[in-house]
Amino acid sequence: MRILITGGAGFLGSHLCDYLLSMGNEVICMDNLITGSIDNIAHIHNERFKFYKYDVTEFIYVDGEINFILHFASPASPIDYARYPIQTLKVGALGTHKTLGLAKHKKASYLLASTSEVYGDPLISPQPEDYWGNVNPVGPRGVYDEAKRFGEALVMAYHSVHKIDTRIVRIFNTYGERMRLNDGRVVPAFIPQALTGEPLTVFGDGSQTRSFCYVADLVEGIYKLMCSDCHTPVNLGNPEEMTVLEFANKIIEITGSSSEIVYKPLPQDDPKQRRPDITKAKQLLDWQPKVSFEEGITKTINWFKQRLNKI
Repeated sequence: MRILITGGAGFLGSHLCDYLLSMGNEVICMDNLITGSIDNIAHIHNERFKFYKYDVTEFIYVDGEINFILHFASPASPIDYARYPIQTLKVGALGTHKTLGLAKHKKASYLLASTSEVYGDPLISPQPEDYWGNVNPVGPRGVYDEAKRFGEALVMAYHSVHKIDTRIVRIFNTYGERMRLNDGRVVPAFIPQALTGEPLTVFGDGSQTRSFCYVADLVEGIYKLMCSDCHTPVNLGNPEEMTVLEFANKIIEITGSSSEIVYKPLPQDDPKQRRPDITKAKQLLDWQPKVSFEEGITKTINWFKQRLNKI
């Protein structure tokens, strides 16, 4: 297939580029690089790969056939969407509109990267796909949450009106190589702090939960969703839940760090719990995470060590 990936120079997008190229596909990567990085795709030397620096909220023209569009462009961490609130809303709304228009023109299949953040600060756990969420549209996280919720609605509208072959993946906390050092989320925050002996910053009392899925597992799930005929949202993530404080202590233990833990006030609208119900993915895609937390986090820690040594 000839596949367009927006946000292809980001953390998840770059891993998808690798995976889809390894399956023999031709990949076109688009990214405006406000949060993505050329470093994430610099290792790709393949005649079936092309990169274009481009803002997908503008009109998109791609020459030739396109079989599949994967819309992964978006700032994806609280630091990012606090810094780029309007860009976050635009790429979720206008970017989704422009890429769906391209899919309609090219008669291409389409997959939207949505997020567990559509559930907001959930009142039930685990979160199934039929849960409508608890989102503050005017809070600091609203620009990301509502951009993704709008994107999902637009995808379903194009599916029903224009009969586009669409998919929606709701991605839960994912970690692995190529996360940014200054990303702001717990994995890229805690690991460098532990490796450099700085205190690990825990917000609130650390009792809020997260469920961490290794990137290789997530990419496999996305590919299986691409190959399916499921048009409604599908959760992908690891249902093994742990508190942020437990996670901090595990990082200290695995790195052998002497770092202490310091506590800071919990940010507004920070989710108290985050755990996917992946029953649908198991049944429809025959997918569930395989990589253990210890294996995945060790690989991630080793990658951060290499990055820190280059600074």
